[in-house]
Amino acid sequence: MEEKGVLKVTNRELRKLKVIEEVIEKRLKQRKAAKLLDLSVRQVIRLVKRVRREGVQGIVHRLRDKESNHKHADKHKEKVIALCRNKYEDFGPTLAQEKLEELDKLYVNRETLRQWMLEEGLWELSRKGSKHRQWRERKASFGEMTQVDGSHHDWLEGRGPELVLMGYIDDAVSEVFARFYDYEGTLPAMESFYRYSKQYGLPHSIYIDRLKAYKGDGQLTLEEELAGETHKKSQFERALEELGVDVIHAQSPQAKGRIERLFRTFQDRLIKEMRLAGVKTKEEANEFLKQYLPKYNRRFSVKARDEANLHRQAPRDQELRRILSIQAKHALRNDNTIRHDNKFYQILTRWKGRRPKHVTIEERLDGKLYITDQTKELRYQEIKEPLKQAVVKQKTLRRHRISIPASAHPWRKLILAQRVIPAEKAA
Repeated sequence: MEEKGVLKVTNRELRKLKVIEEVIEKRLKQRKAAKLLDLSVRQVIRLVKRVRREGVQGIVHRLRDKESNHKHADKHKEKVIALCRNKYEDFGPTLAQEKLEELDKLYVNRETLRQWMLEEGLWELSRKGSKHRQWRERKASFGEMTQVDGSHHDWLEGRGPELVLMGYIDDAVSEVFARFYDYEGTLPAMESFYRYSKQYGLPHSIYIDRLKAYKGDGQLTLEEELAGETHKKSQFERALEELGVDVIHAQSPQAKGRIERLFRTFQDRLIKEMRLAGVKTKEEANEFLKQYLPKYNRRFSVKARDEANLHRQAPRDQELRRILSIQAKHALRNDNTIRHDNKFYQILTRWKGRRPKHVTIEERLDGKLYITDQTKELRYQEIKEPLKQAVVKQKTLRRHRISIPASAHPWRKLILAQRVIPAEKAA
């Protein structure tokens, strides 16, 4: 076959040309050629006709050096780039494509948008290296294990206070629950778990880090050592143990990678979604989550291997609030007063039977203080420091008895002699 002029062909096209030439020379059947080129027999027949008619030029794709029939108009591209530069300046290609279609009614393929953003310097390629870690298979059932953590971040981008996002993600299906708080600690952990359990029920176990609010680090008492405790339990651990939920502490952030990856995703997508919605306060952010999370879960949650749901029904609301509280045990004084956090409280409830030696103070999620004796709530009032009874030391007065010696006492004889002798000298 003769060629006219100079024609640039790729190695892949040369490989295809060689196979088609073998078909033309009848040294290779069309069906075998189709299998070699991963084409249909019909397409091989077309290539054979084109190469016979045009020579080597027939193997080259006809859109080579031509614009695509599906190319976007220049005005459409300019409009999209302008929005990405001004409105979605720090958005990635995937999220920007979603928002362009959802909010601006402009459609562009994600890969096309990525190429446009690379050309305009609005996006950079990055390669992420990572250490080799052992892969852990997902749990089989929904509710078998829930990963929990808090993320400190400027979620409102300066429009409001810095918040902490308490996040929950099921290990089996990646169902997400989250809520914003002012800080990460015992009460936010309990309050978020209360809301989670009201929505889903009590999970079989939770996977959480070793923050002091989640894992106690104090010294065991003698009673705790005799009970076989291995470490001082935090208030959160105590509450979950009472609810029958196993607590597993992660040894590293990578061990609970699912929740860590969720936070990276939220720090990219959720922040920008809240920016578009104009969210400025914690209350507005929590209201936004109520609308955002169902859509997120419908899109990104997966199906569990087993159909069983291991969430258990939570106790009635009053009992659940009692358990999810910060509790402290105090000795009850003889005057029915106790001291807690340098404050004094007078117990007003009267006992019909035996008076307890200890009572429990519970700081519940509503911010109120409750005092119980393990059977009922007690009435009380805050008082000033009880007056200490002054100890009056009674001095023992010595009463000296006047002792009259007997007539035969030596001392009486001595005094009598002293009186007689001076009288005789005087005479």
